[in-house]
Amino acid sequence: MKMWILGFFTTIIAYAGITFLHIILPVKKINGYVKHEKTGEVLKYRINGKMVLPLSILIWFGLGYFSIVPFDWLYQVRWPGLVCAVVIGLIFSFILVLKVPSSGKPFIADFWFGRIWNPQIGNGFIDAKMWLYLIGAVMLQLNALSFAAYHIQEMQRTGQLINSGFLFGAAMTSWFCWDYLIFEKVHLYTYDLFAERVGFKLGFGCLTFYPYFYIIPLWCTVNLPNPGHPLWLTILFACIFLFGWIFTRGANLQKYLFKTAPDKKFLWMKPEVLTDGKLSLLVSGYWGASRHINYMGEIIQAIAIALSAGYPGVWQVWLYPIYYIGLLFSRQADDDKICKAKYEELWDDYKKKVKYRIIPFIY
Repeated sequence: MKMWILGFFTTIIAYAGITFLHIILPVKKINGYVKHEKTGEVLKYRINGKMVLPLSILIWFGLGYFSIVPFDWLYQVRWPGLVCAVVIGLIFSFILVLKVPSSGKPFIADFWFGRIWNPQIGNGFIDAKMWLYLIGAVMLQLNALSFAAYHIQEMQRTGQLINSGFLFGAAMTSWFCWDYLIFEKVHLYTYDLFAERVGFKLGFGCLTFYPYFYIIPLWCTVNLPNPGHPLWLTILFACIFLFGWIFTRGANLQKYLFKTAPDKKFLWMKPEVLTDGKLSLLVSGYWGASRHINYMGEIIQAIAIALSAGYPGVWQVWLYPIYYIGLLFSRQADDDKICKAKYEELWDDYKKKVKYRIIPFIY
């Protein structure tokens, strides 16, 4: 019972600590892409995720090094920590939805999708969406480190070989978190920021699902012994992950550059566009291969993490990539509807030019 109480409050302390770091650490103040729905002014943001993340890791390491909190503590209290995250996610979602008048849709729809687009405190001092993703990414990183620490200690305690594939999986998950927060400003131009309200889907998703579901390939293999796979196979999985990352990060960076400096080349590629004189669509490079090639990259990364520990027969590891497939294929359909409404005939011309939705030459 004591472990459950401590574990429950560990998540509260962690979320409060991440928020505190976000408030006190130096920030980069930038204008985003999204405009305020009432005033029409471009929203402002305080960005410092790439400082919050390393300092959070340093605190985690310091607590373990000085034997204040075990390195694997978040693994030990993973279940009460998850329960607390569920409670926080539900409370946040209810508060944010109930404080805003009904949109006219059924409550369940308002609760799931939200009623407010881009809630902020203090003219961007804290932006709800960026805060949610910061909490999710940092907590996922700390969970990955804690799970890796437990695996190493448990294998050493039982005299078994450490599974290098498991550690590679933890490293890939860490890369995912670092990549997001290093390129935090790039995500001001992505689907979540301009196309989604803040409700249960986004609030519960970031506070609960993100840090505790994305870790599931590690969660269900952390106690398993080294499968004895050759090193080259582990390296192959890492290369598959990097292959997916090249598509995801490359596509997002190319789009960001096009939105902020439309005449500049991305790497060696000069932007090619379709335009009606007012609006323009990028049809070269990544965005000439498929309309959502970044989604393909994210799915590839998830598959690599699922394979990394060397237990493809453990069905739970596949929940992570299956979730991504379901999320991103449905998001692609929603995004196409939004783009059709915005670009009208230009979007039809774009679909003729870029025929594939996600996977080039296949779909």
